[in-house]
Amino acid sequence: MNTIFFDKKPRIISTGTIAGPKECAGVIGKYVDKTLVDDMFGESTYEKAECKMLSYAITKAIENAGMTEKDMDLLISGDLLNQIISASFAARDFDFPFLGVYGACSTMAESMAVAAAFVNASYYKNIVVATGSHFSTAERQYRYPLELGCTRPPQAQWTVTGAGGCVIAPKGSHIAITSATIGKVVDYGITDVNNMGAAMAPSCASSLLEHLKDTGREANYYDLIVTGDLGALGSRILKDLTWEKGCDIANNHVDCGEIIYNVIEDEYQGGSGAGCSATVVNSYLMDKLKRRELNKILFVATGALLSTVSSGQGESIPCISHAVAIENI
Repeated sequence: MNTIFFDKKPRIISTGTIAGPKECAGVIGKYVDKTLVDDMFGESTYEKAECKMLSYAITKAIENAGMTEKDMDLLISGDLLNQIISASFAARDFDFPFLGVYGACSTMAESMAVAAAFVNASYYKNIVVATGSHFSTAERQYRYPLELGCTRPPQAQWTVTGAGGCVIAPKGSHIAITSATIGKVVDYGITDVNNMGAAMAPSCASSLLEHLKDTGREANYYDLIVTGDLGALGSRILKDLTWEKGCDIANNHVDCGEIIYNVIEDEYQGGSGAGCSATVVNSYLMDKLKRRELNKILFVATGALLSTVSSGQGESIPCISHAVAIENI
């Protein structure tokens, strides 16, 4: 069994989100705390802008909880840049312990699962978790220099410029993390760095099916099974993979990457990046939970664990997915 059951049901008591102008033109626009006018955020480099966005999400989540830095016991955060520098550099701004984690685009779910485990065991009381990404930093790290102006292939996703975070505590909200399934690394031999959906879908199917088996639940137990970030193609592959195993998620599955831009022509398969699911879940979906328009969601974040070095050496793309059950109680 790979699922942790949280008997004390740690609560998500607040969120903080920020996103770029392209992202806020879509479904999350009226739900985020701050919309950027441009993706530089007043900084001299894209990397500094990404770090500043992450700091904002952390600060805003704490403020929205009606708390201050002194109330926080721990920060759990990660991002996509080398040695998770956005998270590490953002942590310089805060006077509480920091635990850096990396799961690529699955980092938000990983952070939430770790925080819930700490709170449930009473090791810490108030934990803020946050992740983020930036289109321009990710493009030039994982693919091509922006100045090269390369044409993006049809299977490509657009890395989201945004950051999202939340405060997890023992009480203070009706929104609880009830369980979490820690995923296994799955590699189906995909080598195309532009085809993240195909690479990550098998790991997502693995973690989703494991969660349902461990909990004894059917897929329709959840109002929504939300993945991130498979994009349009990866979402279709996931549905096929789970259907082959006798699990039909066609009626209650959405993907953060698929919905964040409403999949318009320029974005091809939709969004990706650690900031994609972080902004969608902590803004749009949390609002639905607060209003009880949704009561049970399974958040299955997906991450491609590649690097420029591994890709350059011809390695395939190992992937990971973690599932977090979030329910109104």
